[in-house]
Amino acid sequence: MTLHTPLLRSAALAAMVLVAGCGAGTDAAAPRTLASTMVSSSFGITQSDAYLTVDTGAGLVFKVRRAGGDITSIRYRGGPELQAQNKFSHISSGIGASTSYAVAAGVIKITLTTSSVKHYLLVRQNDNTIYMATSVTAEPTVGELRWITRLKGDVLTTVPAESNLDGNTGPIESADIFGMPGGQSRSKYYGNQRAIDLTLRGVSGNGVGVYMAYGNRESSSGGPFFRDIQNQSGTDTEVYNYMNSGHAQTEENRLGLHGPYALLFTDGPAPAAVPDMRWMGGYDLAGWVGASGRGKVIGNGLAGRDPAYVYTVGFANADAQYWTRAAANGTFGSYNMKAGTYKMTVYKGELEVYTETVRVPAGAVATLNTRTIRDDPASDPALWRIGNWDGTPAEFKNGQSFISRHPSDVRNAVWGPVAFAVGSSVGTFPAAQWKNGVNNPTTVSFKLTAGQIVNRTVRIGITTAFAGGRPAIQINNWSSPLPAASAQPDSRGMTIGTYRGNNTRYTYAVPASALVVGLNTMTIRTVSGSGGDAFLSPGFAYDALDML
Repeated sequence: MTLHTPLLRSAALAAMVLVAGCGAGTDAAAPRTLASTMVSSSFGITQSDAYLTVDTGAGLVFKVRRAGGDITSIRYRGGPELQAQNKFSHISSGIGASTSYAVAAGVIKITLTTSSVKHYLLVRQNDNTIYMATSVTAEPTVGELRWITRLKGDVLTTVPAESNLDGNTGPIESADIFGMPGGQSRSKYYGNQRAIDLTLRGVSGNGVGVYMAYGNRESSSGGPFFRDIQNQSGTDTEVYNYMNSGHAQTEENRLGLHGPYALLFTDGPAPAAVPDMRWMGGYDLAGWVGASGRGKVIGNGLAGRDPAYVYTVGFANADAQYWTRAAANGTFGSYNMKAGTYKMTVYKGELEVYTETVRVPAGAVATLNTRTIRDDPASDPALWRIGNWDGTPAEFKNGQSFISRHPSDVRNAVWGPVAFAVGSSVGTFPAAQWKNGVNNPTTVSFKLTAGQIVNRTVRIGITTAFAGGRPAIQINNWSSPLPAASAQPDSRGMTIGTYRGNNTRYTYAVPASALVVGLNTMTIRTVSGSGGDAFLSPGFAYDALDML
């Protein structure tokens, strides 16, 4: 029998010893270890006037400051101090929480409390992991909703290259994107994974590894392809779990319980697997929804798919988000969802091609018969097409570099302006276009026969835009009306490690009178009422464009 067996959860919780008087400013007794409930002599928690000191019994020892809740010291197997000393590890930028703790056989639970946040740190005996969850009724007043582990950079030295600021020559944009000798760039925004790909990520050095297991993303925001900060290295080595932020986020922040997630400590190598954190539901975490309040969706198939692409099915409402990849035959299943009504979106690659509303019943299954995809622009016959309708600019020039470097990085090909002939290599077409000082306009040349001179439609798909940037076209002597700006996140967009915002498709009705037999030229200009220079001028990223 183990402590996290479901039938023993209530009993285990009842057996926990709640230690009061651990809030900031509370008088404390002499340091003591609650060894009476411990199985081994080293496992336990010690209280002093200023700190709670936790020993996992397997080599991890860390201190939590009672006045505020920050982790101020971390040591692993008797090695050097891992915790940075200029800044500590905490939620947001530090929440000034009161602290309390409870102890059961083999489990320590520390609760950090403010008027709008409860953050939990749980430790199990002989497990060098800090299990966490964060319950919020409002966003923190200082900083964003994130857990940030700040470690010593001279100890944890094996770090992701894209976010390693060592040797930088100073900021090149704001105070968070840095240049390197030779013209390369680094930032905490670069090298980050999509939410659907988050499992384990961390740093190592000197016989220790520290890894974040990102766990449940149901209360985070942005959907399956959202990217946010995971690491930054310099004087400190930082490991993040971002839950809500303003970094090109396409949804409103979700409140409730974020997580569970976990910080794992090893002898260096990454853990073999993400830990099972379901046991934490037995420890009275605010906002935890158990199995009785959850349901699932089973889809019997998706017709109309392009076999060249992976399809993802996402679910979202104001309280939760989920996603699952469809199988090769189009079937899919999404499990352990909070009961409620969701917008279901089917993505071809990262492009929305089908939506509907789905109700998920508590303790039951919503079964969907085969759905047919009817909004894939690639299914429309085109006179010519440039790029793939997939919600990404990956096939275009510099299209794969957004996530790993600043657009000004010398490793990028020269942006342009570009003159593109239909039929040329798509890799010479720009992945993005900015209004001022980079690559505006782009021209596209194409040939028509007399029989092709009819009323036509031009479509341009974008994946994101900055400062109201959008494409306006001119074909020969005819100009399109000025299109409206798309709805996009209030963010710097393409310079902070992402090409994703809100996919938008612009459609232009081109009269036959605008076209000529032989060579035609389409000029695409980035237009906006806003200003700015170079990569901070209005701009957008391309998905695909075609003429029907």
